[in-house]
Amino acid sequence: MEWPVFVVCLVFNSLAVSAEPAVYKNPIEIYSLHVDCKVTSRFAHTVITSRVVNRANESKEALFEVELPKTAFITDFSMTIDGVSYPGIIKEKKSAQDQYNAAVSRGQSAGLVKSAGRKLEQFHVSVNVAPAAKVNFELIYEELLKRKLGKYELLIKVKPKQLVNHFQIDTHIFEPQGIRFLESQSTFMTNELNDALTKTQGDTKAHISFKPTINQQRKNPGSEETLLDGDFVIRYDVNRSLAAGDVQIVNGYFVHYFAPNQMPAFPKNVIFVIDKSGSMSGKKIQQTREALEKILEDLYPEDHFNLVVFSAGVAEWQPVLLKATEENVERAKQYVRTIFAQGGTNINGALLTAMHSLDKATSAEILPEESVSMIMLLTDGQPTVGETDIAKIQENIKGANNGKYFLYCLGFGFDVSYSFLEKMALDNGGIARRIYEDSDAALQLQGFYQEVATPILKGIEMKYPDHVQEITQNTFNVLFDGSEIVVAGKLDNDIEVFPVNIKAQANGFNLTLQKDENVMEKEQVFQDLKYIFGKFTERLWAYLTIQQLLEKSVSAKEQEQKSLEAQALNLSLKFSFVTPLTSMVVTKPDAQEVANKPTEADNESFEDDIPQSGAMMYQLQSSRSRSSKRPASRPHGQPGLSGPPPENPSHHMASPYDYSYGGKHFVPGMRLSSPLRKNANSVRISHPHFIVQLPRGNDAICLEVNGQSQTPLNLLSDPVKGIQVTGKLETRKHFEQFEIVYQKPDVRIDVSTQEIVLHLNGNTALLSWKSNTTFPMTGLNIAVEEEKSLSLMGADNISIKISYVRLPERFLGLYITDGANFSEQVTGLLGQFYSNTHFEGKHGDASTIIAQGQRHMSTRQNKKDYRVESSADNLSCWLVKLKL
Repeated sequence: MEWPVFVVCLVFNSLAVSAEPAVYKNPIEIYSLHVDCKVTSRFAHTVITSRVVNRANESKEALFEVELPKTAFITDFSMTIDGVSYPGIIKEKKSAQDQYNAAVSRGQSAGLVKSAGRKLEQFHVSVNVAPAAKVNFELIYEELLKRKLGKYELLIKVKPKQLVNHFQIDTHIFEPQGIRFLESQSTFMTNELNDALTKTQGDTKAHISFKPTINQQRKNPGSEETLLDGDFVIRYDVNRSLAAGDVQIVNGYFVHYFAPNQMPAFPKNVIFVIDKSGSMSGKKIQQTREALEKILEDLYPEDHFNLVVFSAGVAEWQPVLLKATEENVERAKQYVRTIFAQGGTNINGALLTAMHSLDKATSAEILPEESVSMIMLLTDGQPTVGETDIAKIQENIKGANNGKYFLYCLGFGFDVSYSFLEKMALDNGGIARRIYEDSDAALQLQGFYQEVATPILKGIEMKYPDHVQEITQNTFNVLFDGSEIVVAGKLDNDIEVFPVNIKAQANGFNLTLQKDENVMEKEQVFQDLKYIFGKFTERLWAYLTIQQLLEKSVSAKEQEQKSLEAQALNLSLKFSFVTPLTSMVVTKPDAQEVANKPTEADNESFEDDIPQSGAMMYQLQSSRSRSSKRPASRPHGQPGLSGPPPENPSHHMASPYDYSYGGKHFVPGMRLSSPLRKNANSVRISHPHFIVQLPRGNDAICLEVNGQSQTPLNLLSDPVKGIQVTGKLETRKHFEQFEIVYQKPDVRIDVSTQEIVLHLNGNTALLSWKSNTTFPMTGLNIAVEEEKSLSLMGADNISIKISYVRLPERFLGLYITDGANFSEQVTGLLGQFYSNTHFEGKHGDASTIIAQGQRHMSTRQNKKDYRVESSADNLSCWLVKLKL
């Protein structure tokens, strides 16, 4: 569910100098932080203002970070430094490329916006602050809230990381239809903080304010640590007394909301198409089974259903769809418990089987005449068996379906091309959704099913007068209970009465709704400007139009695609939206940086090493196991590459090098007809996440971790030696945060690309990457080499080093210089390789590594060496990809 999320997370660097006492208080002080959100008729306008001051007697660097919803558009950003304003300017992405390249060449992270988990994007910008100088940061973004499962939800994630003298969150909600219910909750709320929360609600207006004092923010009396670290949630819905929906008009633009109540649901005919290939093994297939059992229990008795499971082959649970009786559901649940993962991935065959099954059931008149048929595909990777050309698969499925059934594509994890699934779903009347590999993956699957479980209308047509211009999408295939249709457009100046006509097919009858709206009366509703922001209906119309143009371009032909993108670009520039087609150039006193809007495909792990040219992405990879989830066939017209043959030709495996392409930094809708040929020399060599130099051996292992960003990962734990190391992935590419805990001495070291924080005996010391620093203590020696490395030498001669890598983008590379001194009880993603590790069955560039009894497939590859002691740029190592 794409909830709007508002996160404030400010991180500041401080410098410590060798031979001087460490600084125990952050000299950069946030003295004011205000989140002001105005929600007017579902359209949210958020202004985040942060004011900081440098209390030190030397210049310091302040990093401003805000996490915002992926579906939001940034509209403005500015910094004011001692009265001088530095604004952000929104330009066409192509025209901003020079600034982008210049920032990269200076070693700066030019991408100011990056993905940060399921629902968020992170905006960040840093600036040097002179002694006693003040800086004001202001970021503005806008989003149309979507109604899902009967409610709108604002998730305001609060994380200032320090006590703030003036901290305030204000949310004003104005809904002319009337507010039916309103609630708020927080994961960090205490009795003291609850006193800082005030809520007032009228018929159409509400105000929620959270304004804690310094003392209320403290974790404990006298503590300098803040309680403000978690989620602040607001949920609400509106009254729906008008059968034809609600129309609102401001400044010549209208918006029409339609979500009828108490409509009878259509019976569903649903086929669940489940990937059970080898890469689904372990937790993923377990969570899939758990979710399927719950989903089957939620089927209505009048629904019909079947299951299609696939790996290299395709199997139907039953030869025909069955009615969802209690007995049939129980039989299906028993079958689901027998699904285990192995083999390749035949997506094309599975979907064609599902469509053929629906065709048979329709011809045999097994299904209710008035019903909704849908296919739900769950896969975690690319096709490797049968038809493997994704463009051909998309063409096959669209042709076989011919608009008869809705296709919903769920991509499990980041080894599947979201662009592939998205286009296939949109071509067939559905949508795509990413399922994140996490402890709640089963709940994510159930949540998506609940959104589409209750279809109440089909063939919806929203009709307006001919003189209404530039209307957004006004015909819809299906409406689900708990969701909402939104249409916007422009009115002629002389119109006095605005007629609305709705036609749709309901279960058992044809629905026709009509109403006439008085334009003048509607405009008077919004005279109270306190609750609206400018021409909000016009901006809502532009936001909705851009979103729909970008979505249409995914499935459009080349000429139409260019036209759609040109329209979206013009609106993005006119209304100052940062979209996938525009960039914001942020000017600083000493540099310029560029903010681009990331896409869902940016996080895909199989694209990490792909060089890019415009929208086209390529990756050359070595031979992999049969359960690999990469595209397995060569693009049309491309000769094969040399290499060993597949193990069994009957499995239709790829040549030993696979081409992958997807949507990283894509222009939405741009499609590939024939990727350019690449050879091994043209592949960009990347850094691994970790380099393991095996004890008592010359071989090195390179590790790449496919984990959830911002989730703590247990990297190394040795209870005998008293060492614990955890880390967090940022944007699924690199590690930018580590936490190292020692039992003797009792010290915790938090390491990020911004600073190094020592927690010792209740005190906090800040070390900087920008100076040489030593910090000796009994049992542990800490040393920072300026902008190069952090070294931790413990009593057992276990040396942990973290390299500070600046180019091409900042990240941290952790490694152990002598791993022979760990105990046999060492565990963790990294730690497992420092005890009882050996190779088995080396065959050329492929081998199996046994670490503490666990088997890991590896291939010989060249990687960049981030270790400071290394004299070479590149390293030949055994690459192991760890999937969590």
